[in-house]
Amino acid sequence: MELFPPVLLAEWRDTKETLHRFAQIVGKIRLAASARRNHWWNVPFHVTGRGITTRPMGQVDGNPIFTIDFDFVDHRLVVMTLDGETRSFPLPGQSVASFYDQTLAALAALGVRVDIAIPRPFDLPDADRPFAEDTEHAAYDPVAANRYWRVLSQVASVLEEFAAGFSGKTSPVHHFWHTFDIAHSRFSGRRVDQPGQVDPVTREAYSSEVISFGFWFGDDTFAEPAFYSYTAPEPAGLAEAPLSPASAQWMARGDSHLAVLRYDAARAERDPRAAVLAFYESAYQAGAEHAGWDIAALACPGGITDPVRRN
Repeated sequence: MELFPPVLLAEWRDTKETLHRFAQIVGKIRLAASARRNHWWNVPFHVTGRGITTRPMGQVDGNPIFTIDFDFVDHRLVVMTLDGETRSFPLPGQSVASFYDQTLAALAALGVRVDIAIPRPFDLPDADRPFAEDTEHAAYDPVAANRYWRVLSQVASVLEEFAAGFSGKTSPVHHFWHTFDIAHSRFSGRRVDQPGQVDPVTREAYSSEVISFGFWFGDDTFAEPAFYSYTAPEPAGLAEAPLSPASAQWMARGDSHLAVLRYDAARAERDPRAAVLAFYESAYQAGAEHAGWDIAALACPGGITDPVRRN
């Protein structure tokens, strides 16, 4: 199977917009039915061998333990409780409104009651329209959906390999339904005091100094898939630091900068996997050096912290 197959945004934009809203519905269920974790780590999806999953949730809110999985092989949404009871329905042919109704019906049939606090999209152009009223987004190309999952799986594998080289606090490799990206973050351990006017989502996400690494599929603001990294808060001089490979670049993003390696540029490299790993490492070295992290102390060569095993 080809590593990093072509995934042109223009060719699957309609399916992506529908899937993004499907994911937000399920993600908001996960938000309501799971125990809160620092930096919102309780809410993203994780990649599986057939799609993406919420992981087990419930119990803390009085519900039975249950999971919701997107199956991008058979193209179904699967809801299952711990005792093996299952409900599922096909993803093709669904509008956002019908997906929302069928998801809630599947949960109810399994004895799960979840109150979605704000049943509308988050930070999308139609954020004022309830999911239950969205019949506009109804595109679902199974080939495109399967390719999306395969690319997610490949990027997740590269991020897991990269994550092994750091011994400090790190996030899982996880797929955010907010921005529809997959990401991994490293933390220095230093707290960050956010200004009082910052929204609660951002305050929690960036309450500690962080360098994040990830991949997104493109959107209206950046219309192509790309690997990325950023350091927050951004240290002075970061955007002057070198990046690898040569096709990577720093891009202005408001008052800060984003390290970007375009997906197609990575695909054109002789060894795309090595190019992406080199990109993430160069972005990390730039951020950590300029922010004054103890790079040597936080290193974890080959995923090993034991000094005896290292030798």
